[in-house]
Amino acid sequence: MNVGRSYRLREFLLWTRRELYLLLILGIVPVCLYEMAGWHWLAIPWTVVALIGTATALIVSFNNTQTYARTVEAQQVWAGILSSSKAWGLMSRDYLKNPEITRQLVNRHLAWVTALRYQMRRSRAWESTNRATNAEYQSFYDVPEKENTLETELARYLAPAELSEVLASRHKATQLLARQSRAIRDLFSNGEIVINFFIEMEKAVKELLDHQGRSERLKNFPYPRQYATINQLFIRLFCILLPFGMLKEFDALHRVWLVIPFSVMISWMYTSLQQVGESTENPFEGGANDVPIAQIARMIEIEVLELLGETDLPPLRSPKNNIIL
Repeated sequence: MNVGRSYRLREFLLWTRRELYLLLILGIVPVCLYEMAGWHWLAIPWTVVALIGTATALIVSFNNTQTYARTVEAQQVWAGILSSSKAWGLMSRDYLKNPEITRQLVNRHLAWVTALRYQMRRSRAWESTNRATNAEYQSFYDVPEKENTLETELARYLAPAELSEVLASRHKATQLLARQSRAIRDLFSNGEIVINFFIEMEKAVKELLDHQGRSERLKNFPYPRQYATINQLFIRLFCILLPFGMLKEFDALHRVWLVIPFSVMISWMYTSLQQVGESTENPFEGGANDVPIAQIARMIEIEVLELLGETDLPPLRSPKNNIIL
């Protein structure tokens, strides 16, 4: 997530420069053939291009609206995790009289948050992080989940025996919530919490499972591929035909060479909107516009430990080039 005022124009041009190079070639070739080779038959009616451009604009608008909605939902899910985590910290502190057990429940919860954010960072085939443009831009910021292994992070919260069992499981976040539920059941069976507190804590575990399920849905179910494919096809078709449709219009003004800058500028608007949409549709992939789940996890750790009276608290993560994940 960018926490500055905005991206600088230089950054945006660097991010989209590959498309600009291609658009420049697409603009130069038709003009040279039209003006220098005398191939005037290359010109196509502007009405055709305008109709395709209108349809493309509608599709691009729909695509970006839907991809932005996915990011907004991801923000809501992790804001919910933050709120539910503080509630869990309060219940663990106030419902139990044993500080050691309270700390175990809190640590296991922090382990769950950690396991979930690492799960969200796993690569998927449809994600765009590994594409040349985005992979290059990753040098401008840090992805915390790539700096340390999951085992190293979980070792901060779990005992060695429990850590080994969790790491051996396939669904680590779910396994940790299952252990929380079992721990609560054992506390109730041993008479350490009353039935009302038991019910409230089980409801809290269920709420955390709901948050996890929503987060997993956004991660594992991409923006429909049919819409993404047709969006890309229409934009490519429009960018290819645009300079051909502008030839006669600028030739009538005796300024046919102006087709190059104007076609590049208009096409760049469409390709940039597509690129922005692609970088927004997967809010956990590790891109510069992702939901800052590592920062939210750190906020959870700070606030929950503070509720327990801890004073040695970890600092919030610092943004790099105004980007924080």
